[in-house]
Amino acid sequence: MNPKVDFFFEKDDKWQAAFKQLRKIALSCGLEEVLKWGQPCYTYNNTNIVLIHGFKEYCAYLFFKGALLQDAKGVLIQQTENVQAARQIRFTDAKEITKLQSTLKAYIYEAIEVEKAGLKVTLKKTKEFAMPEEFAQQLKKNKALKKAFEALTPGRQRAYLLHFGAAKQTATRQSRIEKYTQQILQGKGLND
Repeated sequence: MNPKVDFFFEKDDKWQAAFKQLRKIALSCGLEEVLKWGQPCYTYNNTNIVLIHGFKEYCAYLFFKGALLQDAKGVLIQQTENVQAARQIRFTDAKEITKLQSTLKAYIYEAIEVEKAGLKVTLKKTKEFAMPEEFAQQLKKNKALKKAFEALTPGRQRAYLLHFGAAKQTATRQSRIEKYTQQILQGKGLND
């Protein structure tokens, strides 16, 4: 146990009993406990394996390379269609964790083996993501914007494409594009 992470397990949260069980299971698999993104993260040789996090309706284990796991029990969930590598196992009470304890350990050990083998999730290339028509038109009209967008890292490009494309209405897409044009020209990502 890492004392820097203890605060997470001492917070008044409806998932505390579940969080403590998940912590115990991860540590029993020989993983190192660290704090990342304000959440308990369990690593093997400094590589992220699983993260504990809580939401309003559930708490979860998040397997960083869950897409590569066999999921023999069919419990892994892809959070959204845009999440490529990570997968969650969700819980709504501590009893579920108790029932799945051996399965959770098996999945953790499998995730460790994925790391040992050096396996990588094949991620979609940026060009495979849909480009909203409104943004494509802006790139045609504004050569500086096109050059700046192409100079961004693939991850930053994808973030913009997903953000612009998530809007259902043309006016909203155009508004988002206008709002972030200057940021793109400055070489910054969506959340920079």
